[in-house]
Amino acid sequence: MSLAPRAVLVHRTTEYEELVARHGTHGQAAFFLSSRGRDIEEVAERHRRTRRALAEVTAAIPLTWRQTRVERADLDRFLFAAEDVVVVVGQDGLVANAAKYLAGQPVVGIDTDPGRNPGVLVRHRPGDARLLLPAALAAATGVDELTMVEAVADDTQRLLALNEIYLGAAGHQTVRYRLGLDDDGGAVEAQASSGVLVGTGTGATGWIRSVWQERGGAAEAGLRLPRPTEDRLVWFVREAWPSPATGTSLVAGELTAGGHLTLTVESERLIAFGDGIESDAVELTWGQRVRVSRAATALRLLG
Repeated sequence: MSLAPRAVLVHRTTEYEELVARHGTHGQAAFFLSSRGRDIEEVAERHRRTRRALAEVTAAIPLTWRQTRVERADLDRFLFAAEDVVVVVGQDGLVANAAKYLAGQPVVGIDTDPGRNPGVLVRHRPGDARLLLPAALAAATGVDELTMVEAVADDTQRLLALNEIYLGAAGHQTVRYRLGLDDDGGAVEAQASSGVLVGTGTGATGWIRSVWQERGGAAEAGLRLPRPTEDRLVWFVREAWPSPATGTSLVAGELTAGGHLTLTVESERLIAFGDGIESDAVELTWGQRVRVSRAATALRLLG
């Protein structure tokens, strides 16, 4: 007997809740903000909009479904199931936060603050949930398969990300490593830099785009940013340092569907984390090797 679908509502603690938790009461939080020239009502109104959106989406879940909620900080401890429909209620970044823990479950992005969020990944309004949730299980429903990136270490540690993976020092200081491209005749270069970024077409709206623009955009070796559903990644070395022992010839490029970027650690400690979540990082030490490529898993996001 198959289980009924389960709606998993992914949300995050609001700024207002964080302020009250830190200062004890609404009044003390209001005083803190007023001392810095800000009005707590702006933050409180965003909190109310988020709570109304959560309530509206919860009411739209079919009566025959199971349901649960998970806060962003608990995602790494939550067990998603095959029959889940993941409903992200919040900002675009919250979809990316959840993506790395999924394995093909359909995702519905609900925008709690239209106009403030870009709406790249949270594409729908709370009022749309009543029709979207049943449709998420239909094979004919339009779903975008968004490319993801993965890093796999030689000790089997694995990291998934929707936007980008960063490899470097925890504090973004200079780190040393050897960088190689599997599809470039085995070219390898010793480097010292503030890290390496490997990103997807979804990530091309964020950190990856900022690095690309700093390098002159398309002028960087004719490098074109990928689309979110394109089976292509781009990578950049940040602030590579030339010296007698380190080079700067491999500082940007792309990885096609079967391409790998290999990094061999030559520092005491190096970390890899995805989508800006440093608290959930893969730790590597001297001599370890990590390969970065397009992930076999994609994020199935309702259009």
